[in-house]
Amino acid sequence: MAVTADRDEKGGFVRPSSIAESVHQRIYEQIMSLEIPPGARIPIDGLARELNVSQTPVREALTRLEREGLVRKAHLIGYSASPQLTRKEFDDLYRFRLMLEPESARQACRKLTPETLARIESAAADMEKGEQPVDRNSRYSRFARADAHFHDEILRVADNEFVRQALNDQHIHLHIFRLMFHSRVTQEALEEHERLLAAFRAGAPEDAYSAMHDHIERSRDRLAAAFE
Repeated sequence: MAVTADRDEKGGFVRPSSIAESVHQRIYEQIMSLEIPPGARIPIDGLARELNVSQTPVREALTRLEREGLVRKAHLIGYSASPQLTRKEFDDLYRFRLMLEPESARQACRKLTPETLARIESAAADMEKGEQPVDRNSRYSRFARADAHFHDEILRVADNEFVRQALNDQHIHLHIFRLMFHSRVTQEALEEHERLLAAFRAGAPEDAYSAMHDHIERSRDRLAAAFE
């Protein structure tokens, strides 16, 4: 497999990205796009051959994906893709989000500074303007990570580490994006994020609460179709 290279602002060579990072990204994209289905075994030797690398970077990548909640490791069996959310888990997850994230958006709005607003806006912009994706799989997979980063920046500004950790520990955004591989999910989310950003820019905590609540409810309704 080709190993990508990082470049500086002038386009000059800086350093090659690690093979492990490239392998991690490729497996991550396969899981998020359901090319590796939920519950499917992930043989290390097979992936090493497919990606034309040794088994070491594959093991490193799978260990990282295990920490991110996307793969599981069983004794004497090895790695497999994490099971898909059940309908009950999905419903419970969105009830959990609705209890925590709208209030976090309201608190973040009250605590915003020009610097933290710029950080949130940068995270939002990355969903639209980040590095050019290679294909539809990489574009969707990168959006899932960027979306997680955007929501996490809001939680950071809200400054309640118990809430932030509780949401991060569930790997919420990676799991929900794995439910439906569709451009509608990304386009409508961008529009809803813009309403939230407008509330932040206006310094309107109640509007921020409402925008986040609406965003989560709409996200739930879009993805519920995966269970039909």
